[in-house]
Amino acid sequence: MTNITTISSAVTASFLGSFVEVVEAFTIILAVGLSRSWRPAFVGTGLALAVLAALIIVLGPLLGQIPIELLQYVVGVLLILFGIRWLRKAILRASGYIALHDEAKAFAAETDALQRQASDRRADFLAGLTAFKAVLLEGVEVVFIVIAVGAGNGLLGYASLGAAAACVLVIVLGLVIHRPLSTVPENTLKFVVGLMLTSFGIFWTGEGLGAAWPGADLAILGIMVILAVVAFVAIRILRGTYAAKLEANTP
Repeated sequence: MTNITTISSAVTASFLGSFVEVVEAFTIILAVGLSRSWRPAFVGTGLALAVLAALIIVLGPLLGQIPIELLQYVVGVLLILFGIRWLRKAILRASGYIALHDEAKAFAAETDALQRQASDRRADFLAGLTAFKAVLLEGVEVVFIVIAVGAGNGLLGYASLGAAAACVLVIVLGLVIHRPLSTVPENTLKFVVGLMLTSFGIFWTGEGLGAAWPGADLAILGIMVILAVVAFVAIRILRGTYAAKLEANTP
């Protein structure tokens, strides 16, 4: 049975996951628009959105043809793989093993690459292609997140609302500040979304296999708490080993 816990979890996971992806795409579009011109930025973005819309129109109806148990199992496994990937990266960033993602640095790197192509007669095409690839790749991840958190329990509408709200918020923020959204706590968002996606994945994989979860949908919160405890312990241990490694390498 779908209750407010499941709905709010799906909307929140879709909103936060989509927000991170849209911020990354926005950074690239902004770099193209400011360093080259807005025409290739908008053309590339428009073409990518058209491809994404075509994928949704073609593949969307097929979801209704898949038995719910099989859909929950497949989506659950994919969610575990996707969520663990985000969670692993967030844990490694929090423990110091890899650098935190910085939208300002990403914007500067993309701007520098575009400016080095400025003398190329295909500069507009390459700039448009950059915007197209960024929107398409991040957009595919947004579509996957919406399907993953919404399809397993008939919540596609709610998950879509979460993703749409994230897109609108990023666009509004971008129009207001007109620069990369470098103050967004992306690592924290990826940590939270990684926990949520992995929790959904474990829950729906169990549902697809016919498991009876204690507390029904409330079991998602229990899984999330257990994963959070494991993740924080992992961060604490890794921070200790990283500090010891730095100390050992200090002359």
